Amino acid sequence: MFEELKNNLLTNGETITYRDSETVTDKEVLVLIHGNMSSSFHFNQVFEKFSDDYRIIAPDMRGFGGSSYITPFNSLRELANDIGELLKNLSISKATVLGWSTGGGVAMELAIIKPELVSKLILVESVGITGYPMFKKDEQGQPIIGDFIVTKEEIAADPVQVLPVLTAINNRDKETFRAIWNALIYTNSQPEAELYELYLQDMLTQRNLVDIDYALVHFNISDTHNGVVEGTNEIQNINIPTLIFQGDRDYVVPKTMGDGIYEKLKSNGIYKTGDWGHSPFVDCLDMLSDEILNFLRM
Repeated sequence: MFEELKNNLLTNGETITYRDSETVTDKEVLVLIHGNMSSSFHFNQVFEKFSDDYRIIAPDMRGFGGSSYITPFNSLRELANDIGELLKNLSISKATVLGWSTGGGVAMELAIIKPELVSKLILVESVGITGYPMFKKDEQGQPIIGDFIVTKEEIAADPVQVLPVLTAINNRDKETFRAIWNALIYTNSQPEAELYELYLQDMLTQRNLVDIDYALVHFNISDTHNGVVEGTNEIQNINIPTLIFQGDRDYVVPKTMGDGIYEKLKSNGIYKTGDWGHSPFVDCLDMLSDEILNFLRM
């Protein structure tokens, strides 16, 4: 049975819910950070693959899943700080951190602000080091490349990427989420029907969509301007073994983002590409698991 959610109160007043494969253990720790429109529940199959050999901690980020959403946020670093405090509260001083999609950006932020904590990184279809741009739309709903959306007000009013999702969340509309995930994420394979329904129900727990999109737009740890903000160049501070997965059929995160991460981290990086989409946990779980296990044992 998949681990039940536990609660941990942070000093900022937020309660972070998390799944823990074992509460008392001397096993190595693998931390799983989920992406947008999901939560720790989407890692249920990863728990099955790794919990015999590793202690797995999978938090729900602020405003996702069972976690609270008392204070809005503006950056992925704030979410990384939440997770860093959670791990401290759990007396975890060293871990491998896996981030999926948006969670990859949070994982990189955690490695930057807590270098003593993160021993290895695994980035699965991760947002790139210059963030995830959003563009204004023309009358046909097509992006106007180079005309960036910057403010939360502009994001909330976006008629293509944001408003339909906000409306679906407000209306508890699983079918809109199913259409989005079938078109963009489950492009090779789909979860079995019962599990897919549970994933869809879980997607409706999100309360922070505008904050997440704003944080992604303003995320930039590169050494260049991303059209919205100047880069911090903090990517140079990540000097740990890093395993990067980037699917050729990812319609959410373009391959250029994976290429860009690897270009900066290649001295310590391993880059795996192949014929899968944005969710290799569904498309090729056995391959993904084997590669992760080999990396963890290095």
